Amino acid sequence: MNWDDVRIFLAVARNGQILGAAKALNLNHATVSRRLAALEQAIGSTLIMRRTNGTELTAQGEQFLAHAEAMESASLAAAEAVDNNSDIEGIVRIGAPDGFGVAFLAPRLHELVERHPMLRIELVPVPRAFSLSRREADIAVTLERPREGRLVARKLTDYSLGLYASRAYLDAHGTPSSLDDLRAHRLVGYVEDLLYTASLDYTSAFSAEWRSQIAVSSAMGQTEAVRWGAGIGILHAFMASRDKELVRLLPEHSLKRAYWTVLHEDFRNMKRFTLVSDFLTEIVSRESLLFSGYREQVAS
Repeated sequence: MNWDDVRIFLAVARNGQILGAAKALNLNHATVSRRLAALEQAIGSTLIMRRTNGTELTAQGEQFLAHAEAMESASLAAAEAVDNNSDIEGIVRIGAPDGFGVAFLAPRLHELVERHPMLRIELVPVPRAFSLSRREADIAVTLERPREGRLVARKLTDYSLGLYASRAYLDAHGTPSSLDDLRAHRLVGYVEDLLYTASLDYTSAFSAEWRSQIAVSSAMGQTEAVRWGAGIGILHAFMASRDKELVRLLPEHSLKRAYWTVLHEDFRNMKRFTLVSDFLTEIVSRESLLFSGYREQVAS
């Protein structure tokens, strides 16, 4: 069995199409198809079903995927073990919720690469779940601790959410003095059928009758909508508290959630992944008051 053929199989399995895998590997479509066929012939099983709209793993392909990923992990670990370079190098892809990824992590990534110039960081800040087994990310910042899979998780931080509105909106519509008053206001929330985790379903914690007149499917989008006068929304304190245009409402009512860092068990002893995971813990610990919302209380 040729390891390069296995590597191509992994790319096809993760991209869901031969053309996408070819682009990712910088190979042509015909080469990928030929190498994939050679692997299937060597194994004696069909691993990939070719369809007009992409590819799909067969039952044998699903079984082989786990072994192929183990081979990949072993190859990475072996390469790192014999690397005499004292500096950390390589690529680490971080998947994160858009609010944390854009508003908090992106402005601080330069610190990491300044310490380790040979390191390349890929940040994917989108509101979705990431499959670490399929290498959609090497490290994921998640809203819940994973309950299954060969994953290593540790709590990154608690964070606070509260009610906010822009100064312009409050000037035009008045300031609510109780949660019951929210019924008379325009509310901003999330698109319910696009929530990818139950942790994002939190309007009922503030009002059982919450009805979002404006719904946005990302935390960043909700924050911007509220900032520009769309209405009252439930926003992350670590994002909203830094914006002078936003006013915290009914601060006695808040909600707590948590972020977790998760990486695949195969990576737990690999230097560049543990280093990045430790960096996330470092910068979040440094801003603990920001995430708790306490900094905002002191400022007010």
